[in-house]
Amino acid sequence: MAKIQPLHSSPCSTSSSGVQPGRQAYTVWMKSLVFNGNGCAVYGPDGAVAFRVDNYGCRGGHEALFMDRQGNALIRIRRKGFWTFRRWEVCRCTHDGSEEEEATPWFSVRRAKKGGAVVAMHGGARTCYRMDGCSGARKPEYRVRGVDGSVVAEVARKQTSAGVVLGEDVLTLTVAQEMDHLLVLGLVVVRGLINRSL
Repeated sequence: MAKIQPLHSSPCSTSSSGVQPGRQAYTVWMKSLVFNGNGCAVYGPDGAVAFRVDNYGCRGGHEALFMDRQGNALIRIRRKGFWTFRRWEVCRCTHDGSEEEEATPWFSVRRAKKGGAVVAMHGGARTCYRMDGCSGARKPEYRVRGVDGSVVAEVARKQTSAGVVLGEDVLTLTVAQEMDHLLVLGLVVVRGLINRSL
């Protein structure tokens, strides 16, 4: 598997490594590892591929699979509804590595006013999150906020240690330690589908 040199960088950095204490950084390359495919690759702090996404269809398709490095499906993202009623439903896949999904959706995402998106959890408490900046694929920077408005994850263009900003398809995702990282990574994929950048 390909490796990428981890360079921890974030616009709100407070430590010498560039990542706020208690946060973990991923590198997201908005390109598929499958030849002529649509998707992205997520690299962990060790520089190795941690996850990959492929929708096996046209850019901004109706469905995408989020897989681990071995290719086992973890979550399935599907577009539902039309126009103003459009939403993206995210279901966990069964733990045996197959593409079979659990019956109840894990969470759903729908567009909100002012270019954002609202995340509603299914089953149990309906904890909600908001994503800023969900309009305009040419602006890759955005944040995921909790119900209280606190930033739980942040996406920005990746910078080298020398301060060189990389291309718009190479991003740094910084996630708060208490957050479910798979949930946040799923939101990054949904955002890519919303903006037809996947």
